[in-house]
Amino acid sequence: MTVADAKKTADQKMQKSIETLKADLAKVRTGRAHTGILDHVMVEYYGNPTHLSQVANVTLIDARTIGVQPFEKKMVAVVEKAIREADLGLNPATQGELIRVPTPPLTEERRKEMVKLVKSEAEDAKIAVRNIRRDANESLKKLVKEKACSEDDERRAQDEIQKLTDKFVLEIDKLVVEKEKEVLTV
Repeated sequence: MTVADAKKTADQKMQKSIETLKADLAKVRTGRAHTGILDHVMVEYYGNPTHLSQVANVTLIDARTIGVQPFEKKMVAVVEKAIREADLGLNPATQGELIRVPTPPLTEERRKEMVKLVKSEAEDAKIAVRNIRRDANESLKKLVKEKACSEDDERRAQDEIQKLTDKFVLEIDKLVVEKEKEVLTV
């Protein structure tokens, strides 16, 4: 491993932390409907747990309603049950082969809970980024011990990794501010 490898690995891992945070924030429900809140719903399909998107077409009907149309007619009841039991606070209603999933408007109290959840997710992402920084710095120290790089190179690389960490923490803060605004908008 070289100094460049350590920096590149840290950058890639931090980028993955950001992607994970974005995915987690997409699950946080806002007052408006969006298909992302059903991404993690699992449906029993011929005895196998399967993602909802693989057994049904998920679309937006309007700003507050998601439409779910199973590919197979016999799956309608199974899909409806899976959405109801997914613990998302949603109450689907079947109309023929279409399942309508209205998203109830959020109360002020619920919005504040969502903001707390968003901040908690962000803190977890920051911790992950800092742990990646720590691991990168430890691998740099190992390189110095093995005499694969000089102490000056190590110090420079640590500064660059710190700048990288600061950049990703700033990006996390930006994502949180955007999501907070989205959650609190009535």
